[in-house]
Amino acid sequence: MSVKAERSYRKLFWTLVLVGITLDQATKYGVFKWLYNHGQGDQFVIVDGAFKLIAQFGTEVAPADGVLARLRAWSGSTLPKVNHGALFGLGSDYITLANFVFALISISAAVAIIYWSSRPTTARDPALCVALGLILAGTLGNLYDRLIFNGVRDFLYFHWFEFPVFNVADCCLVCGAFLLLAQAFLHRPVVASEEKTGIALTAAAGSAHR
Repeated sequence: MSVKAERSYRKLFWTLVLVGITLDQATKYGVFKWLYNHGQGDQFVIVDGAFKLIAQFGTEVAPADGVLARLRAWSGSTLPKVNHGALFGLGSDYITLANFVFALISISAAVAIIYWSSRPTTARDPALCVALGLILAGTLGNLYDRLIFNGVRDFLYFHWFEFPVFNVADCCLVCGAFLLLAQAFLHRPVVASEEKTGIALTAAAGSAHR
């Protein structure tokens, strides 16, 4: 007796990861280069009085040589101001320690998500793959910033109600987290279906040997 293989959504998961990271880094580099303004930074209003793009720069100049220097200086020779804390600035008062701790947390989370995504039950759950793909994309996008810039570049600013400045990676993290929460409460677990299939196959095998 043959059992039809269930569809795998691993490609969807990795596509979201790659698209999310690419979009995050492209917007960060692009916006900071566009609004560089000789290292003084600038802003571009999207919705008057509510939402704008903002790029801020410090006084530190990027090193002249090496691959790391080219990655740091692509948007401009003066390094951008970064968020050393977590999502929306959490922990930013402790610059070096916060960046190190949150980088370790990001690496641990990325490893855990990749392992989770490799499980057969996860691969057959499209909603779960989408949620984990978005979360991993956001995690790796901000992790790149922590490793290259010693902090996260933020440029999206809802100043209508003084919302903390954020970026595309943060959007991926929040959307993925909400989807994961909704999936946990609303989606029927694949495990239950697997258990029923396993029981049926075991019973059929047992009957065949009688």
